[in-house]
Amino acid sequence: MKKVLVACGGAVATSTVAANKIRELLKVNNIKADVQQCRVSELSSKSDGVDLIVSTAKVDRDYGVPVIHGLAFISGIGLDKTKQQILETLK
Repeated sequence: MKKVLVACGGAVATSTVAANKIRELLKVNNIKADVQQCRVSELSSKSDGVDLIVSTAKVDRDYGVPVIHGLAFISGIGLDKTKQQILETLK
């Protein structure tokens, strides 16, 4: 099973929206994954064993795993491209 962290500034609003949409995307594409939410400030302590980080906030640090900017789940702009990046990363 894949592990995905969805991060935002406060781990409440935007990460909840993005995480729910990512869960649905993965379900439709038959990818089993544990999708969890956190704050960007918590990524250091929560990124071990994670296959992908999707962040709706700016992430400058390298966590040793792919990081995809997930603001498209909120704005709708570039959503298809972002979804494709997630699927390619997790397959």
